[in-house]
Amino acid sequence: MKASEKNNKKQLRTAQGLQGLFEAELKDIYWAEKAILKSTPKMVKNATSEELIAALQNHIKQTEGQIVRLEKVFEAIGIPAKAEKCEAMDGLIKEAEEMMEEMDPGMVRDAAIIASAQKIEHYEIASYGTLSSFAHTLDKMDVYDLLEETLDEEKETDSLLTEIAESSINYEAMEGDE
Repeated sequence: MKASEKNNKKQLRTAQGLQGLFEAELKDIYWAEKAILKSTPKMVKNATSEELIAALQNHIKQTEGQIVRLEKVFEAIGIPAKAEKCEAMDGLIKEAEEMMEEMDPGMVRDAAIIASAQKIEHYEIASYGTLSSFAHTLDKMDVYDLLEETLDEEKETDSLLTEIAESSINYEAMEGDE
């Protein structure tokens, strides 16, 4: 186990109460958002559907805003904005990159990109939902509002990806199987 992994696990185990857990989870999603910002352009480069490319490019812009919003959250709770490696997001991104390397361009790969992107979105939805709940419980309503705004964006992105998949890409990918 790497030293950074030991530090992350120690930080979560030693989190003092809900506030400490909230801060640890905030650092986790901050790292995740920065990693997503670096990885999404690779998905754009590998996608062929114009609709999918546009959705991914829009998500890059959203992610930039979400990082700024997270920095406001850190400021509001009085701690420095610090990222701690998110092992779950790292794994999801690696899985997506491996899949893109192994598949030929086309609708099947586009369907796989959507599947990978939705796995990432679902992790974000779970993280922001939890953080939002923690902020509400801790009576940090200004922080709660910022986190809820991001949660809403993540849900919208997930819905858009489903719509793109179900309206064309999945069917075109299936036709390639016949």
